[in-house]
Amino acid sequence: MSNEANGQDLKKNLPEQTNFGVIRPRQIHDEMSESYLDYAMSVIVARALPDVRDGLKPVQRRILYVMREMGLSTNSKHQKCAKIVGQVMGLYHPHGDSSIYEALARMAQWWSLRMPLVNGQGNFGSMDGDPAAAMRYTEAKLVSATEALLADIDKDTVDFQDNYDGTHKEPVVLPARLPNLLINGSQGIAVGLATNIPPHNVGEIIDGLLLLQEKPEADIDELIDLIKGPDFPTGGIAYGQNDIKEALSTGRGRVVVRGRAEIQEEKNRNRIIINELPYQTNKATFVTHIADLVKSKKIEGISDLRDESDQKDGVRVVVELKVGAMASKILNQLYELTELQSVVHYNLVALIDGIQPRLLNIIEVLSEFLAHRITIVTRRTEYDLKIAQARAHILEGLKIALDHLDAIIKLIRASKDRDEAKSELKKQFELSELQANAILDMRLSQLANLERQRIYDEYDAIMKLIADLEDILAKPARIQKIIKDELLEMKTKFNVERKTEIRPEALGQMTAIDLIPEESVLISLTRGNYVKRLPADTYKSQQRGGKGVIGMQTREDDAVVDIVFASTHDDIMFFTDAGRVFTIKAYEIPASSRQSKGVALPNLIRIEAEEKVTALITMPDRDRAGFFFFATKLGVVKRVATEAFKNVRKSGVVAIGLKPKDVLLWVKRTSGKDEIAQMTKNGQVILYNESEARAMGRSASGVRGMRLKGDDEIIETTVLAEGSEAICVISKNGIGKKVDVRKFRNQHRGGSGIRIAKLTPKTGLLAGGTVINKQSKDLIIVSDSGQVIRIPIASVKKLSRQASGVILMRSSGSDKVVSLTVVDNEVEEAPDEGKVFPAGKNKNHQSPSTLMMNSEFSSRDSKAITNNS
Repeated sequence: MSNEANGQDLKKNLPEQTNFGVIRPRQIHDEMSESYLDYAMSVIVARALPDVRDGLKPVQRRILYVMREMGLSTNSKHQKCAKIVGQVMGLYHPHGDSSIYEALARMAQWWSLRMPLVNGQGNFGSMDGDPAAAMRYTEAKLVSATEALLADIDKDTVDFQDNYDGTHKEPVVLPARLPNLLINGSQGIAVGLATNIPPHNVGEIIDGLLLLQEKPEADIDELIDLIKGPDFPTGGIAYGQNDIKEALSTGRGRVVVRGRAEIQEEKNRNRIIINELPYQTNKATFVTHIADLVKSKKIEGISDLRDESDQKDGVRVVVELKVGAMASKILNQLYELTELQSVVHYNLVALIDGIQPRLLNIIEVLSEFLAHRITIVTRRTEYDLKIAQARAHILEGLKIALDHLDAIIKLIRASKDRDEAKSELKKQFELSELQANAILDMRLSQLANLERQRIYDEYDAIMKLIADLEDILAKPARIQKIIKDELLEMKTKFNVERKTEIRPEALGQMTAIDLIPEESVLISLTRGNYVKRLPADTYKSQQRGGKGVIGMQTREDDAVVDIVFASTHDDIMFFTDAGRVFTIKAYEIPASSRQSKGVALPNLIRIEAEEKVTALITMPDRDRAGFFFFATKLGVVKRVATEAFKNVRKSGVVAIGLKPKDVLLWVKRTSGKDEIAQMTKNGQVILYNESEARAMGRSASGVRGMRLKGDDEIIETTVLAEGSEAICVISKNGIGKKVDVRKFRNQHRGGSGIRIAKLTPKTGLLAGGTVINKQSKDLIIVSDSGQVIRIPIASVKKLSRQASGVILMRSSGSDKVVSLTVVDNEVEEAPDEGKVFPAGKNKNHQSPSTLMMNSEFSSRDSKAITNNS
């Protein structure tokens, strides 16, 4: 680069004089970084974070100081908030009046501060989130607690700094006889920092201070015996002593808080009365939220909802329940789904010495307050000593004046002016400037009437006071005693009963399933992707050959294709013909009557319009070992570990990679050592060990399972676990049988199989099949039109492979069998209903219905069903 170019660049960076002043060129990144740092520090130090010593943010401190300067003590009259806000804004806080008024109003709200700092008169808002009335209507003055924060401020106990324009002085911090930071807490968001300090009980905090003063090496375990935890102005119940201990010992943590509610039992119906809400819960929003949950049917059993709160009785929200509604279950749902249970976070960030933000634990906060009080008491004592010494000096001059009273009066009268008199007094009687001025400030009549004894008595008292003050400054133990006495005085004056109950047990992370009674249910699915949940005993067992009952009201072009047994706590997995899988909890499927058609699946999971669910599987939390065995319409099979599907949600994931024109029809759970049985509509069956299909990943396509002849199609893929006794099949026309498993030989994967049933025009093609073991109890058979029959397995004849079978379900007209499901005999009682379990825990009941290992009953692809009809 040439010298000329270098010169031009240097010239560009030089300051330039303009009509608007000097412009100094700067790099944008330098300007931005410095300006942003200045802004960040301003927000941190001057706006958002409280001082650890007095627990106040600058705007709060300025409001209280201005109110003191205006003479708004506890004994004075209230004054308009508009005047207070104007004074604060004009003298000390150059920000918007609304932010000042909001801070003032909050300090008057009993539901925001454990110990309000302002006595408000008028509308200062409500727990419903209503704002305070305009500042021209409301009035305020200080309370006793605030006067304790401001006590001794005129004794040089704290430093003062210039206000924003240098015309006035404001305190850097208040003397604070009360540990306000922990009593009232604080919240604020700065730049890169935030603070969240819950309120605590004043008596407990003072007890903690006294312990720490007496025993500086005290640990958190000793403090936690005195400081039980947060004490919210709105009451409630805080859970988890260990969580509280962690929050207090580290300065950061979370505490679960519940509102206080009771169940009132009456003859026909019950009601829930809510008397306390968690801290900072908007009551109006809470009530509206309950109403919305009732409308959306997420909470059922509520008939009426009333907010009967008033100033006299406080919070009272009444939840009327329907006849027969389970009050404990609904109360648990309110805890889970509404603001009746919330989490209060600890983030104990405060300013040290007014400038350094730090995360503190409870011991550090208390220690900082005690150190502040040592400074205050020391400076107050030094101030009192200075005043006493000045008074003693004056009294010494007055004593000299008493000894030479006539001469001094004569000298004053003979002097031309004050300066001459002062000079002569200093010269003749060896008085100081202060002493001479004190004598000259008195009228001659006062000087002549000085009482010798009163002066001497006052002097003796002052000298004793000076000695005492000097002794205090010389002995730290005396300063500690003064601090202790003042703390005890504060406790006597301001201590109140704890509002928040502390319970040692932890609630943990509460989930919706903790609130759902574990019950046996049936999950029913139609070809049109309608699903519903029914009680397990909906279909009572009938004799073989019965016609069944209407199981579901379906549309004319729809049909029931699958029913599975499950627990309300189980995951229900929906596998689709497109090779995707979705998971929801059984209880999330709306309960329905036997005749209703259910709810459309797209309302529950993110299934595409053209996708059809072809397999339903129940997944209990306690039984997730093993594999999924997949089978497609074109005979492709695949095996995947169930662990690969542990995080499936409503949005779905890929379960198998499909080739063009192929669809996923069956998914079965296996142990890793099971035999697989595949059946075709033309009556062929093949058995092979699942290990012939090696384990693959979720997106893999698979291998050939069975070779098909002509137009034959696979209509069932099922599993023969250890203990399997027979294979049960049924034809489209309801004719079925059992065949001993010993009649079938194992083959290799990819073969054509052997015959399992003799099919004729009377029987129709095969519709389905399943495996029977010792635990198998009943068969559920479903027809195209939604007819359902449940028959004992013992009533089904065991025949040879060549036999056609007997009538299991009578069909009429075009109504054909579409599904065959086995029900296990292992049905246990459901959990006790009506008990409110602790959040995060539930009774450890076994699954109410344990299905046999192949009970994740498959459904047929809609096209396959149509072709088989």
